[in-house]
Amino acid sequence: MAQGAVIGIIGGQGWMGRSLGIALLEQNVVSPERLVVSSRTGGGEAYRDWPEVRCVKNNRELAALADVIVLSVRPQDLASVDIEAHDKLVVSLLAMASCQEIASRVGSRRVVRAMPNAAAEIRRAYFPWYASPEVTEADRRLVQALLQSCGTARELPKESDLDYLTALSGAGPAYPALLAQSMLEHARQRGIADEIAREAVMQTLVGGSLLLERLGTDPGDMVERLISYDGTTAAGLRTMIDGGFDEVVHRGLDAAHRAASGSR
Repeated sequence: MAQGAVIGIIGGQGWMGRSLGIALLEQNVVSPERLVVSSRTGGGEAYRDWPEVRCVKNNRELAALADVIVLSVRPQDLASVDIEAHDKLVVSLLAMASCQEIASRVGSRRVVRAMPNAAAEIRRAYFPWYASPEVTEADRRLVQALLQSCGTARELPKESDLDYLTALSGAGPAYPALLAQSMLEHARQRGIADEIAREAVMQTLVGGSLLLERLGTDPGDMVERLISYDGTTAAGLRTMIDGGFDEVVHRGLDAAHRAASGSR
């Protein structure tokens, strides 16, 4: 349990807020009566299996009820979050909003920035986070418990690291989806039936990723091993590498990083 704290999630009916809230309940990190969620509609349909969860429309009411406030809204909606946190612990799940910006907006310097990705919905998210200097050790333990309910949580030493990981891991399925889209289109062009092409692409990417995770080695070692076999895969890999695969990926990550960090 999260040390008896009342957790309030602003945007608790949205995609990420809902994923976090339900994970906390399902894993008994937070008891239902200690969870408060707010949304524009105020309905609690996502939490119908936990009638003790308090669902409110007013964010100020949530801030008054909660010991810990989670901001799970779109970056463009931050300006409309009108609360006074009174130095409570605030966990921001917003991209492109620094600890200083969050602190100025909500009235608390005990701010944690965290960056989820879409895999939170299946409890496989990578959840890096950074804490401002005013966050206590007890706060840090609580944040780790909250975030790892959705996957793997990792505290970072620098806020700039979070800006970078917003571009990298925060993309969630976006980059694998782009690769899958390209592979699928190529298979279709070669006359492979859509159902078979989709199955082949998804099993290749998902199975390969699971194998890499299980091996726990540097992915580059796998690339070098497959190239050394000098077979069909080696031919494909060499052509992709020679064609500037690394350069294109790095340019894309640089662009995403610039967007994540803004002028900071």
